[in-house]
Amino acid sequence: MAKLKMFQDLFQRYRRPGDLVFAVLFLAFAAFLLSQLGEQTAIAKRTKWYSQPALWPGIGVVGMFVFGAFHLLGSLVSPRIAGRWTEVLFWLRAAEYVLYFFIYVVLVPQLGYLPSTIVFTLFLTIRAGFRGWKFILSAVLFGVVTALIFRGFLQVKIPAGEIYQYLPDGIRSFAMIYL
Repeated sequence: MAKLKMFQDLFQRYRRPGDLVFAVLFLAFAAFLLSQLGEQTAIAKRTKWYSQPALWPGIGVVGMFVFGAFHLLGSLVSPRIAGRWTEVLFWLRAAEYVLYFFIYVVLVPQLGYLPSTIVFTLFLTIRAGFRGWKFILSAVLFGVVTALIFRGFLQVKIPAGEIYQYLPDGIRSFAMIYL
């Protein structure tokens, strides 16, 4: 009985109040994926059951749905802990960084990959609270190295920036290919 009490105490200490919200969202996402299985996977004729393209995605999504339902059931019967919406708001604060990334994606075709990456790394460094000159220099260096590796050495096809059109002819072609 003492071990059960110890387990319950640990469970209450580490349990998150936003569990019910997470369980509902997870089950809804699993249900959506389950509804898409027929559209996104295929069953091949004259193929053994274990070689079907839909087998492993089906097992994964069905498992996700079943265990998501059990999680929701467990969340519904568990005692409520105050602070659920505080935790959900904490989760939503992470969406700020998704917004920053979307802005970065929009800026790359306008400013070019190198300037956008430098601005993005600088902004995120300052936003994270690292304002010393070593951090700023590291962010700029990281942005330059990242852009040169992806665009210059790996030849990743990233649209050239519209701003490159205003560069002199000799530099423009270099910038459009490597920067």
